[in-house]
Amino acid sequence: MASHQMDVVQARGESGFVGGLSPAMQTLESVVAEIALTNIPILLSGESGTGKEMFAHRIHQLSGNCDAPLVKIACASINLPNFASELGLDSNGDAATQGAEGCPRTVFFDEISELDPSCQRSLLYALPDGDARPRRGLLAARVISTTSRNLDEEMRIGRFRSELYYRISGACLRLPPLRDRKDDIPLLVESFLTKYAAEFNRARPTLSPRTIRRFLDYSWPGNIRQLANVVKKIVALGDENLALPEVTATAVEVRAEREETRSYSLKAAARAASRQAERGMILDALARTRWNRKRAAQELQISYKSLLYKLKQIGMPESQSE
Repeated sequence: MASHQMDVVQARGESGFVGGLSPAMQTLESVVAEIALTNIPILLSGESGTGKEMFAHRIHQLSGNCDAPLVKIACASINLPNFASELGLDSNGDAATQGAEGCPRTVFFDEISELDPSCQRSLLYALPDGDARPRRGLLAARVISTTSRNLDEEMRIGRFRSELYYRISGACLRLPPLRDRKDDIPLLVESFLTKYAAEFNRARPTLSPRTIRRFLDYSWPGNIRQLANVVKKIVALGDENLALPEVTATAVEVRAEREETRSYSLKAAARAASRQAERGMILDALARTRWNRKRAAQELQISYKSLLYKLKQIGMPESQSE
């Protein structure tokens, strides 16, 4: 086995999993909790940095095979001999003599769309096709795959085998980008602050309301991975201001905002300014109270019900933590 290409990990307690409070993430976690108990192959898709690997570990962690190793195969870098060996096949793609008794119970194909054609053929041979005949190799294992590419397009242009797609996609789950689940950002930030403070043996910093607002306004093209790196930099440097230039609005975004402002009437501009000021006060209060809505409502001197309504108006769901 080529250890630099395939990592065997004990998944329990090492997934680094951070869930979410947004409706999209709560729905996703509910589905994961159900299908993790089955043995159907799962395909996780989503943009780079959305947490596909964390979810792969999470599925293994929740499964009946959680005490067995999780084998990660980096599809972009593996060659056919090593890949075939992992599948219980020889380099020609023929069944090897050994059975599946020693195989790991969960195999994680990281970025399966990157597999070269010969490896795709070997995997297709090893995966069950619905018949009842006993097979050798990896077939006793649970299969979880991830992709950042559009596999429909990859199949259309002939880069990915359609037969293989249908065998790895018993359940297809799409992870939303961070820009579509911004209400999860405070929870993720808190988790990363705690993680990196412990990792660097530093005091856990508290971010200013201004920084939290900047995080919530930013589009995060690098998704959770980018957010984690920004928080890591803040903890390492001990100064949040040194990391903030990375999360400033782009010139295009600023120009679009200015164009939109110019098209407003004076009355509309005043309403927009008022809404923005109110939003800032609410987020400041939530940041000071560590996102405890009841305490934030008391600080703002409004009823809890009014705060829930205003949170909904600014795009923060009522499922936000208390």
